[in-house]
Amino acid sequence: MPHALSRPGRRRTLLGGVGAAAVLGLLVWWALPLGKPVPSGTLTFSTGVRSGVYERYGQRLEGALAKDMPKVSIRLRTSEGSQQNIERVATGKADFTIATADAVATYLQGGGPGGERLRGCVRLYDDYIQLVVPRDSDVRRVADLRDRRVGVGQKGSGVMLVADRLMAAADIDPQKDVGRVEAGIDTMPQRLADGQLDAFFWSGGLPTGALEDLSEKFAVRLVPLEGPLVNELQAAGGSTRHYRSAVIPADAYQYAQQGQAVETVAVANLLITTDRTDPVMTEAFTRTVIDSRDRIGHEVHAAQLVDLRTAIYTDPLPLHEGAKRYYRSAKP
Repeated sequence: MPHALSRPGRRRTLLGGVGAAAVLGLLVWWALPLGKPVPSGTLTFSTGVRSGVYERYGQRLEGALAKDMPKVSIRLRTSEGSQQNIERVATGKADFTIATADAVATYLQGGGPGGERLRGCVRLYDDYIQLVVPRDSDVRRVADLRDRRVGVGQKGSGVMLVADRLMAAADIDPQKDVGRVEAGIDTMPQRLADGQLDAFFWSGGLPTGALEDLSEKFAVRLVPLEGPLVNELQAAGGSTRHYRSAVIPADAYQYAQQGQAVETVAVANLLITTDRTDPVMTEAFTRTVIDSRDRIGHEVHAAQLVDLRTAIYTDPLPLHEGAKRYYRSAKP
């Protein structure tokens, strides 16, 4: 019959067992992925027209995403702008994109395929509508564009959407009353300088590099989009409620504005995805957008305007669950 352990012996045995259990627990913790889930896989980010703010922002954001999400393979795709971006994401051809709120609302109201699956992540910066003409032009308001050659952006762009609406608000038929030129910010500035255009519309953050470059080599100015025109634009209802009166600061374009602020129209940009996107991926993407604001803003000024206090307002889209998780964790 085995000898019974003495009281000290039983105590040593118990302590030894506890120690072994602790070591085993540490080994299990080290071996198992019990920490915060890390996003992995691939994602496609649809940006915008070459040399536009969307593309420049996307290129800088790609580097930040690669650093913050090293297990994710990121692909950038240029596009014609907001309308094409929305269609790509809604139909699964891209995972994330940037688009203006008015273009998103128009897509939803038109019953675009997959629209019910769209979700918002971040309200980014505002786009300012910029109507550019040669400095010596006699175009002083949108109504003066009648019978002129006007660049209206590429098909599928947010520029075209708002340009057509602004001309209609000024009692101009954008299909019949102007020499309509469908082109993007990558070619419109040079066409204006070469005399192939009398004016062009652009919708983008301030300043847009292509317009800065144009103003430094060719004398241009910005045509005011005054309050009464904005009121007429908003009166159409529906998606036009996303437009608001704004002012292009006097120092946005040194040579084009010559110290003068310019009245205009602004609309919010949204980072969007769909409910198909994994919440872990969306939370990480949203975090990178907010955290990289200042770093990217040194090169793309509009990025500096992303504000955590207003980022959650992605109307007309509900927030994605992953974005909600980020904002809850980011509360002070």
